[in-house]
Amino acid sequence: MLRYHYASELDKYPHLRDSMFRDRADQFHTRLGWDVTVDKDGFEHDEYDEMDPLYVIWQRPDGSHGGSMRFLPTTGRTMVNDHFLELTDGVSIQSPLIWECTRFCLARNAESRIAGALMLAGGELMRAFGLSHFVGVFDARMVRIYRMIGSSPEVLGSAGEGRDRISVGLWEYDPLDRGKVLKRAGLSSEISELWFERSFGRPVMQNDYAAHAAVA
Repeated sequence: MLRYHYASELDKYPHLRDSMFRDRADQFHTRLGWDVTVDKDGFEHDEYDEMDPLYVIWQRPDGSHGGSMRFLPTTGRTMVNDHFLELTDGVSIQSPLIWECTRFCLARNAESRIAGALMLAGGELMRAFGLSHFVGVFDARMVRIYRMIGSSPEVLGSAGEGRDRISVGLWEYDPLDRGKVLKRAGLSSEISELWFERSFGRPVMQNDYAAHAAVA
């Protein structure tokens, strides 16, 4: 199932929290060889995890992490603006209608549909908070995954070649894409919206003023 939690809420779900940070270490450090920090507990986390980001997490039946993404509004500090301005020709991306999405992580042996479920959840956040776009940095391996899910970004800039190529992408919400992603995730619209409501205590769709206030 999909869950939506701010970092400040994660202590209530220690098994879900710990397995997410360990899976991040396994993916980004062990499998991909990224220069990331892994602590003595085997957790991968960085300074942006300290900014109370919103996490979308696929929770397995045993309560552990199956996949996740991290979101921060671009009105504050973001990874794209702090470290990857060379990919956007020095232009900072800042808007109350744009959030940054980072740390797309899948646990080892995760079902392929979990990637689709995470992208579906991103679309639900766009609908719920009145967002126009997500921005994020991604590597070459993700191009095929996004295409497979049916949610490819507009590429704003890239650097490197082959497997080392990294890009900044911009995702725009499209209702037609939502149907494709639902199919890829093997989920109904009703169950997706139910999971959102359980996490936030309100339906996905709400008054536009309230949605924009929540982002500000």
